[in-house]
Order: sequence, then structure tokens, then C-alpha cells
Amino acid sequence: MTDLILKRGQKVSYHGKQYRIESPISLDQILLKDLETSETISAKIPELAPANNEKKDARENIADLSLISDSDWEVAKQREAVFQTLIGKSEYTLEMVQEAAKELNLSWRWVYQLLKRYRDNGCQFLALIPQKSNGGKGRIRTQSLAEQITQTVIEERYLTSQQTKTSLIIEEVTRCCKKADITPLSARTIRRRIAGLSNKLLEDRNRDRHASKQLTSVMGHFPETGFPHAVWQIDHTPVDLIIVDDVFRKPIGRPYLTLAIDVYSRCIPGFCLTLESPSTLSVGLCLTHSVFDKEEWLAKREIKTEWPIWGKPACIHLDNASEFHSEALKRGCEAHGIKIVYRPPGRPHYGGTIERVIGTFMQLIHSLPGTTFSNVAEKGKYPSDKKAVLTLSELEYWLTIAITDYYHQKVHRGISLPPIEKYRLAILGGEGKEGMGYPTKIHNKLAFLIDFLPIEWRTLQRHGIMVDHIAYNSAALTPLIAERKKHSRFLIRRDPRDLSRIYLLEPHSQGYLEIPYRTLSRPTITLWEHKHAVNWLNDRGIQRMNEIVIFQAIERMRELVKSASSKTKSARRQQAKTENHLKS
Repeated sequence: MTDLILKRGQKVSYHGKQYRIESPISLDQILLKDLETSETISAKIPELAPANNEKKDARENIADLSLISDSDWEVAKQREAVFQTLIGKSEYTLEMVQEAAKELNLSWRWVYQLLKRYRDNGCQFLALIPQKSNGGKGRIRTQSLAEQITQTVIEERYLTSQQTKTSLIIEEVTRCCKKADITPLSARTIRRRIAGLSNKLLEDRNRDRHASKQLTSVMGHFPETGFPHAVWQIDHTPVDLIIVDDVFRKPIGRPYLTLAIDVYSRCIPGFCLTLESPSTLSVGLCLTHSVFDKEEWLAKREIKTEWPIWGKPACIHLDNASEFHSEALKRGCEAHGIKIVYRPPGRPHYGGTIERVIGTFMQLIHSLPGTTFSNVAEKGKYPSDKKAVLTLSELEYWLTIAITDYYHQKVHRGISLPPIEKYRLAILGGEGKEGMGYPTKIHNKLAFLIDFLPIEWRTLQRHGIMVDHIAYNSAALTPLIAERKKHSRFLIRRDPRDLSRIYLLEPHSQGYLEIPYRTLSRPTITLWEHKHAVNWLNDRGIQRMNEIVIFQAIERMRELVKSASSKTKSARRQQAKTENHLKS
């Protein structure tokens, strides 16, 4: 994956032309010099792209992260740890390379080759994954599939409050593997995988990890960091608010908020708001929202505000909930050079920064109609369900404004500055101090996002792929359909916020194909909208579902929303006219 480095002298592409970076202007604008005319112009940072002479992509010969064996992953980590000491030097001698070769048990010539590959690929971790034959180019090893299925079943069935027995986990793994027509891992191996889980994960399994948090003040402070993006803390909480559905405006419960905070500046780089309980997916979506620039995200929601915070963190700090320990999250972060640090046991103040800001936003939410407050005593006889008026998307809009136009602009007691001002001073400089410059920017957003999306396995049929009653197909699948009998199942990923396409791992190129709806006229829907439609149909006794029925239901529900909204506006206008008439 090619990142965009925004430093003085760096070449970039802007609207198809080549420029050189001159200097920063603001958090979202930069001064460029035209390489042909030497003319200087200002440009919006989200519109920049890497220059044509960009570095290679380390993922060219890498399959999905989940299919890389544990042993190969550990080899790459060992190589990177050794190479980091060499890369940091302006030059390294033959003696240094021979010492590294001895530590890695490789020839010094091979270490030179690996170092060249590592540098040519922008020092990306994936460039150090051993590239060896696995039974033919593009073939996914049966052992890797069995490992992936085992890991998924353990995460979804064992690390929960249900306390599923190990014997049942083994049965489920065996069932899933046989369904995929592959040999499962032995019962002994699966027991060993479970036995290898940390004690903290097992403790989390035996309690309800989704219970409401007591947002009380935490004594002490997290150790200070010296610059933005050094450490982000991420955590979730149930929101102290009842929301209503988009169709009938009836109460549907409390959503969950996953929030990130930059410890240095106290800025909020991003969040994820869902109706689903906290999971590895909500952590991944929060991280991707935080890392990406927000222009496109804001434009889609028609939110007019500025949120000029983007770039990868050096480290994310998490508590010990099981969703933070998933293998998918760990690999995604390691692949992109993001270190994960878990909160030390018995030191709650290490999570104080994120817990305090969550408390701040919950206090703001207590002023909204439909709030549940923080506890029963505070709630009293307030009828939260009857007062609820906001939908999930409206709450998302409200939170965005609360973050960007209120919280970021208000003086923070802990740093004696508005968070956005402290962030700006650190990045751009001021008050006699030189700024650190812009963080490295993710250019290929899709490749980054895919690494954090959930994995599913599906067979390929003549008509394409079916996922949850929805058919997907495109011309790109034609060669695979012709040879579909060679592959038992295909790995796919999908973004729950947009089901209009799925991403299928092509076994030959080891890259992802973007596969749209088979019927392109279908509207874009979310996974939560899809589930709501299925439940709506079930409640009406419609058991035999297909794509047409589901999309018809969603269209009817959306029309109801438009109609209800129009009626509400009309009624309010009429009421206002009546009141004005009575006053006159």
C-alpha cells in the first residue's frame, strides 16, 4: 500500500500534474510548486496523490492477511525488529549486515536482498513476509483455511459471555471445515489454541463485557506523549440515549459508541456508532474512520464542518476486552506499522484519557430528549422511551458537530488550549516552535479498510455469489466461474455500511476483486438496514425471502420515512401559521 508523505521537497500528483511540496498552509491546505512552470499554487490535501514514481506495493505477492501462516508472520516480525536498527542509520557496513544475518540465521547476501526489498517498498512490514511456494501460485492452502475457520469460531463462540464448552467449539470447527470441504485441525490442536488464550481473555468471557460502564472519574493520568499521533486511546460505551427507527420513529434501544482520542492534543480523530454490540469490527471501523481524511465522509452526510485530522497513529492503547485481542485486529495493525499496547492490570488511570472524554460526551447527551442518564437515581421518572426522537444517523450528525464545532474548539482544562489549536501548533508550528509536519497519509483507503473488515467464505455459482439473500456478479468473475470446481470456497470481505459491493480474494493474483450487486439498479443499503428489513418480514410471517422481497421491504420503509417527514414538516408549518394568526 502506497502512503502519501507530505514533506517539503516531496513530489506529489495534483489533478493529474506533478508538483513539489513547498510548505504547509493550514491543516487541510498545502503550497505546491509546478515542476514544469515553477508556478506555486495552494491545494487541498485530500485531493493529492502519490507521484508517478511512487514506490512499489508490498502487497503485490501477498494474499489476505488472515491467510499468512503464524510462522511466516513471526519471521517477518523478527526481520523487521532487526532491520529497524539498520534502516535508522544513514549507511550500514558489511559487518552490520553480517551481524544481522547471524541473528536471523540467513546469509549476508540474502539479508542485502531483503533490505533492498524492504526499502523499495517504503519499509512496509509485508515486504518481509517469506515469499515461498504454497502449492502453486494463487492457491490457498487447506491448512490456512482450517486455521482461519478455527480462529473465527473461537472468537465468535468461545470468547463471549455464553461460556460455550470446548467440546462444542471442536464440533463447530469440524462442522464448518467439512462444509467447506477441507480437513479440520485435530481436537488436540484446537484445545491447545484455546489453552493458549490469555487469562484476561478468559476472565472477560465469564462476565458480561457489554454491561454499561460507570463513567466515574479515574484518578491519575496517562503518561505524557510528545507529539500528535504518538498514542491514541480507543474504547467503547453504550450511549446514554434511546434512539428511534427511521421508519416508524419508535424506540429501538441504545446504540454503542466506539471513540478514539489523540492523547497529546486531546483531539478526536474518529468514531464508530452502531446498533451492534462492541466487536472487532467496530474497533476496525473506528480506526479506519480515524486514519482517513473526513472530506468524503462529511460530504456524503451533508455535514458542513471541518475535521482536518487524519494519519496513522504510532500506537493505539486499548483495555483488555476480548474484541481488542482479536487476531484480525492485531495483524491489521502490525501490517500497517501500528503498535498495540494493552492497559496494565490494576492501573485504571492508563485509560483515564479516553474514559474522561467519553464521560464528557455522555454529559452532553444527557441534555438530549430520550436520554437514559448515567444511573437510575439520576434518571428518576424521566420517560426515556417516550421522549426519544433521534435516529442513529441523526445522532451521528449530532456527535460530529459536537466533536468538531464544540469539543475541539473549547479550552481543555488538561492542556489549557482548545484541542484543535494544540494539534495545529504541533503540526504547523507557531509561538517560536517548528512544527513536526503533516502525518503520513493513507492514499489507498480501500486496501487499508479491507484489512479490518470481517471475513466470510462463499461458494461461487454460475450466477455469481449469494450473501444473505443478495446476489453479486460482474464480468471479473467469468474466469473464476469457468474453473469454480477447482476452488471449494472463496474468501470475501464486505463493509457493513455499504452492501452494494463485496470484495473477493482472487486466488491467482492474490488481489481483491470488487463485485457489485448482480442487479445494479438496487439501492445502496447497510447491514443494519438489511437486518431490520428481514426482521420486519419475519414479524409479518414472510418466511420465504429473496432479494426482491427484501429490497421491496427496504424501499417501502424508506418511502414511509419520506412520507412521515413530509407530513411532519407540513404539520409544523401549519401549526406555525396558526400561532402567527392567533398572535395577530
